[in-house]
Amino acid sequence: MFAYVVRRLAAAIPVLLVASFLAYALVALSGDPLEPLKLRNPPAPPRTIELETQRLGLDHNIFVRYWDWLWGVLHGDFGQSVQSNYNIGANLGRSATVTLRLVLVAMLLALVLAILTGVLSAVRQYSRFDYATTFAGFVFLAMPSFWIAIVLKDLAVRYNRASGTTVFYTIGETSQNYESLSAAGKFADVAGHLVLPTIALALISYAAWSRYQRAAMLEVLNSDYVRLARAKGLTWRKVLVKHVLRTALIPLVTVTALDIAAILGGAVITETVFNWNGLGRMLLNGVARADTNAVAAWLLLAGLVVIAFNVIADSLYAVLDPRIRHE
Repeated sequence: MFAYVVRRLAAAIPVLLVASFLAYALVALSGDPLEPLKLRNPPAPPRTIELETQRLGLDHNIFVRYWDWLWGVLHGDFGQSVQSNYNIGANLGRSATVTLRLVLVAMLLALVLAILTGVLSAVRQYSRFDYATTFAGFVFLAMPSFWIAIVLKDLAVRYNRASGTTVFYTIGETSQNYESLSAAGKFADVAGHLVLPTIALALISYAAWSRYQRAAMLEVLNSDYVRLARAKGLTWRKVLVKHVLRTALIPLVTVTALDIAAILGGAVITETVFNWNGLGRMLLNGVARADTNAVAAWLLLAGLVVIAFNVIADSLYAVLDPRIRHE
C-alpha cells in the first residue's frame, strides 16, 4: 500500500507541474496588471511603471517568470503581488484555513446524509421515503448553489428580524469581536457562522451523491453473493453492513474524489454570497487585478487538494473491498 501511494504521488507531480504552468500562462496572458497604473489620471511617471515592471518580473518572458515563481514556491516564497503590501503566502494560508473548514464540514455533512438516505431508499425501494428522497434529490440538483445560498441568507435575515435576535449569522466567517472571545466562545462563533454556508454547499453534493449511493446499493443487493450470504443464515443487518454497504461505498468514494474540484468552485460562490474572507475572495481579487502570482498560488493549492483526495480515494478501495489489492 505504501509503495502504491508513493507511485501515485510521484505520477501526480508532472501533472501538477503541467497544470500549474498552463494556469500561470493563461492568467499572465489574460491582462496587464499595470493597466490601472498606466491609465491613471494624472498618468504615473514612466520611472514608476518601469520599477513596477521590474518588481513583478514583467520584463521577462513567460517561461522565465514561471520558473522564478516555481523556484520561489519550493522555498516558501509565492512571489510579488500587484499590491506591494500584500503577502501572498500568508494570505493563502489564512484563506485556506477559512475555506477548507467550510469544504470539509460540508463534505462530511453531505456524505452522512447521502449514505443514510441512499441506503434507506435502496432498502425501502418504491416506498414513500424512496419517492420523497428521490424528489428532494432532483429538486436540489436543479438548483444552482448561489441561488440556494441567497435563499438561505434571505430567510435567515427575515427570521432574525422577526425574532429580534441574531439566531443565524449571515455575514462573515467570524464576528467582529472574535479575538476577544474565550476558546469556547470562538468555537461557538465559528460553528454558528458555518451553519448556513455549510448547508448551501452540502445540499448540491448530497443530491447527486445520494442518487449514486442508492443505485450502488440496489446493484449490490441484487448480486449473487448477497443472496448466498442470506442463504447461509447470516442476519440481514450483518449482510447489509459488512457485505452490501462496504462494496456499495466504492462508487461514492470515487465520485467524492472527482467532485472535490466542483466543491471548491462552489465554495468560491458560497463565500461570495456570505461575504467570507477566504480563498474565494482571494481568487476573485487576484483575477480582477490580473495578479498572476496570487491566482497561480490559489490554483496550485486547489490542484494539491484534488490530487490528495484522489490518492486517499484510491487508498480506501482496498479498505472497503478486500478483493482489491494495490501490489
